[in-house]
Amino acid sequence: MVSGTPARRAIAKPAAPRRSAPKSWVPERQDVIWIDCNPQAGGEMRDLQPMLVLSPAAFNARTGLVIGLPMTTAAYNATNPFALAVGPADGRKGAKTSYVLCHQPKSFDWQARGAKPHPQGRLADAAFAQACAVLNQIINVE
Repeated sequence: MVSGTPARRAIAKPAAPRRSAPKSWVPERQDVIWIDCNPQAGGEMRDLQPMLVLSPAAFNARTGLVIGLPMTTAAYNATNPFALAVGPADGRKGAKTSYVLCHQPKSFDWQARGAKPHPQGRLADAAFAQACAVLNQIINVE
């Protein structure tokens, strides 16, 4: 701390109330869900974000985890070779393009983070296959 300057302390935002999904709901592969990305670090996404689910429902139910790709409407992703444009966003951001960030696979405890279905529902088959293909170019699982 510099003399005469008070130490800065990170102030946590109060937690937003979580609306839970039905008890029987489990995210399925190809679903778009809402997930709370907090806490985050560095350049990671934060707050409530849409996420494309890659892992199958059986894995999600058994482990309580979900593996997926975050989604955003940030316009600078139009030139990102690893961001896949998948059409217009829903709701208040409907005039913006929605991008799947294929270079940022994430794993979250979907129950602890209060995941719930997104109004978009499921990503179209062709767009989902394309997102998986872009991810595979990066991690080469085949």
